[in-house]
Formats: sequence, structure tokens, C-alpha cells
Amino acid sequence: MSWIVLFFAGLFEIGWAVGLKYTEGFTRVVPTVLTVGSMVVSLALLGLALKNLPLGTAYAVWTGIGTVGTALLGIYLFGEAATVARLLCIGLIVSGIVGLKLVH
Repeated sequence: MSWIVLFFAGLFEIGWAVGLKYTEGFTRVVPTVLTVGSMVVSLALLGLALKNLPLGTAYAVWTGIGTVGTALLGIYLFGEAATVARLLCIGLIVSGIVGLKLVH
């Protein structure tokens, strides 16, 4: 169950990271409120997952999910570069996340 909670914490991390772009420096009210809400939910879920998961593993997986999701959405939503090297590096992060889950 903790892994599922951690997965959703990572999804909300993606939400607030991408949301930051839409706040335009916290000058837009609705995106700012949604971004801050995502931050709170993400951290709350991470805290719940840490009840049963090791800190280092949970934090690495949480940030990894956020990093991969944010990078992919940056490519999709904002037209950021999707070079082979960048995609390979994203794949390495995914491999690390899977590896951490497998060795837990």
C-alpha cells in the first residue's frame, strides 16, 4: 500500500512542478492555488509512505517519478527537446526507480 501512496505522491509532484510554469511567477491565482494544493498533497502522501518505506528509497523514487513525469510533460506540453540522449537519460532514471523498488 505504501508504494501506491508513494506513486500518487510522485504524480502530485509532477502536478506542482508543471503547475509552476502556469503560475507565471505566482501571478495567476488559479494555477497558483492548484500548484500549492498539489505541493501539500504530494508532501502529505510522501509523509504517509515514509511510515513504512526507508527514507532514502522513498525520496529517490518520489523525486524520480517527479523528474521523469515533468521531463516528459515538458517535451509534450512545452515543446522541449526530445533528443535521443535526453530520452536515454530519462530511461536511466526509470531504471533506477524500478531497481530501487525491486531491491526493497
